[in-house]
Amino acid sequence: MSKRILTKNLKEHIGREVTIAGWVDVRRDHGKLIFIDLRDATGKVQMVILPNHKEAHELAQKVRPEWVIEVIGKVNNRPEKLVNKNEPNGEIEVEVLELKVLNEAETPPIDISGDGKEINEETRLKYRYLDLRRPRLQKNIRIRSEFVDRARQYLFGKGFTEIETPYFTSTTPEGSRDFVVPSRMYPGKFFALPQSPQQYKQLLMVAGFERYFQIARCFRDEDLRADRGFEHTQIDLEVSFTTREELMQLDEEMITIVSEAMGHKIKEKPFPRFSYKKAIEKFGADKFDLRNEEEKKNGILAFAWVIDFPFFEKDKEGKWTFTHNPFSMPAFEHLEWHLKGENVDKIITQQYDLVCNGYETGGGSIRAHKPEILKATFKTMGYGDAQIEKDFGHMLKAFSYGTPPHGGIAHGIERMIMILTGEKELREVQSFPQTSSGHTAVMDAPSELSKEQLKELGIELKKSKN
Repeated sequence: MSKRILTKNLKEHIGREVTIAGWVDVRRDHGKLIFIDLRDATGKVQMVILPNHKEAHELAQKVRPEWVIEVIGKVNNRPEKLVNKNEPNGEIEVEVLELKVLNEAETPPIDISGDGKEINEETRLKYRYLDLRRPRLQKNIRIRSEFVDRARQYLFGKGFTEIETPYFTSTTPEGSRDFVVPSRMYPGKFFALPQSPQQYKQLLMVAGFERYFQIARCFRDEDLRADRGFEHTQIDLEVSFTTREELMQLDEEMITIVSEAMGHKIKEKPFPRFSYKKAIEKFGADKFDLRNEEEKKNGILAFAWVIDFPFFEKDKEGKWTFTHNPFSMPAFEHLEWHLKGENVDKIITQQYDLVCNGYETGGGSIRAHKPEILKATFKTMGYGDAQIEKDFGHMLKAFSYGTPPHGGIAHGIERMIMILTGEKELREVQSFPQTSSGHTAVMDAPSELSKEQLKELGIELKKSKN
């Protein structure tokens, strides 16, 4: 293949012969003239095949939508009456000199020309590789990529180091059920997939990296809904020697710079702040939408902070549990209560959530960085010394070796992109999401293991009595 020119760059080659390649988007046969709209990753261009290019003309009569073709052609200005200024390449066309079929295609089982939302979810995700060809999803995935890249570059500019943390870890109490992975080498024992990199990023603060971030995959075995799946990606960051105010200002600057650079308008800067108590009184929830109807129509972003959360709440059994994160630091004025286990219902934590347009888009806190503070949290929750040592002894030990004060925040990328694109469901901004019933796209999972695999893992399955 000669050096290929992308359709987005064709205007730079008017009057020249070029090689282009892509998918047949639409084919229109006007008898002597055959028009083909060719689509690649950067856009579309109209091509015309004239009868005097005999071989190309004969082959063009056979091609069908979604065939993959290569063309050598001349880039021309369209006749004035055929110019379409509403299309990126609406002022040019390619006169086809040579045409080559790289791969034929069967008729797609789903229509990929339209929006796609009218198609059954199971069918769309079964053929997700075709579903992703539609322009809306192509745009969404590219917006996601741009958002991540801009956030990453901002953080690099602020002296952050990008560090990956393990997928195989141990089970932790972070509010959701863990996905577990059996170990062949250790029969009867299991790894857990991380609900977040929480403990590892705090250990990186102990290690002295001071400014860490990663684009982290997280796994939570929780009930599915439109804005939540089994797995998600978050921009996860942690900073040493910081305060709640400093961390919130840094994060607000990142979100503002990235959002505005992508062409979005923010309703109010700096972002307004509401205490948890005030948010409940005013909106009835700790996530809310500050926009009016006109601002909703115009896609305005209304960010706001929610702060001063209660540290603990009662669970269904009447026991104290954390509201957000057990690794949080109580408000300084409540630290004594916390250490003594007094006035538990009145203890406020240095937690902060970022909400936008009715969604929670991020959450974080200043962390406990001393062993006695973290231990007091689990004492309040009813853990005995043996259980605390078993589950969190590694953290308590790490904190005994000189841990700086630190805090962080994580932003769910899918929710942010849902907001930026105006989509209402998580799967519209992910490449291969789960179905609403929890099955994977394209691949048949969850699926059964063979008897040989189960034997190798030392696992025996029993039929449920229900």
